[in-house]
Amino acid sequence: MLSRTADCLFWLGRYTERAANVARGLSVAWRMAGLSASLGAAVDEWRSLLVATGVEPAFLTRHGLPRQETAVDFLVRDPDNPSGIIPCFGAARQNARTVRTALTVDMWSGLNDSWARLRNLPDSDFQGEALPGFLDWVRERVLLFNGAATDTMLRGEAWLFVQLGTALERADNTARLLDVKHNLLSGHGGTVDHAQWQAVLQSVSALRAYHWVYRDRLDAARIAELLILRPELPRSLVACMGRVAELLERIAQGQGGRRGECHRLAGELHARLLYGRVSDILEDGLHEFLTETIGRTADLGREIEAFYIRA
Repeated sequence: MLSRTADCLFWLGRYTERAANVARGLSVAWRMAGLSASLGAAVDEWRSLLVATGVEPAFLTRHGLPRQETAVDFLVRDPDNPSGIIPCFGAARQNARTVRTALTVDMWSGLNDSWARLRNLPDSDFQGEALPGFLDWVRERVLLFNGAATDTMLRGEAWLFVQLGTALERADNTARLLDVKHNLLSGHGGTVDHAQWQAVLQSVSALRAYHWVYRDRLDAARIAELLILRPELPRSLVACMGRVAELLERIAQGQGGRRGECHRLAGELHARLLYGRVSDILEDGLHEFLTETIGRTADLGREIEAFYIRA
């Protein structure tokens, strides 16, 4: 496969997953801001989301103190925010257009139809009370795209690079989300903390999964364990890194066994999670663990590009 094709497919997977993750985060922040408003802490919810998506410095430079209207606009459509929902869809469509023949009709149609609505989206469709419905629609469109890929795409290198981008982006999002809320571990376990932990789980569609696995009330250490070390959860760090390592290995096998630093780093990250214990992570510091994981995930992304795309 040409490196340019691999690049487009890899980032197609990353951008579509990023759009869905931002939509998930916005949905939870919108609900939590309403709860926190009575405590005078609504601004904290929007700031937390900006931090989790990695765009807080750019937002503060442009808008100052976060407010719902400016935060939503920045995270939905601002062209200067490459991690916004509409810019992500635009970048995904551009990458898909470049490798149109590597995609199925269903994949292209789903993405193109989504872009047709988003490109001229009026404020009234995503501000105020219209926001939850719009965010549900975004998640559904990404699920449609992922479902089309799963059901219709040949399991060749094109498929592997799309899935690789998706898995890596998902791992980064889970680590960032949990890192933003790590201070809840030192909370008092009151109503607000309980609602915050619910929000964390809801943002990765894991609230029901938590109760299924643990069959007990919400507990901070168990939530950390679920999102970091439980392979049953598709969005846990160990599941995502295991998927990345598996996909890289399959790509290597298809290229005659050619491997590089990205394969070693993916295996090391997965092994660290696979054999890790939540008690050790919490004792050493959850924030420190997650900060290191976010950094090494970024390193892994750069190594993948260096080996398969920029070489």
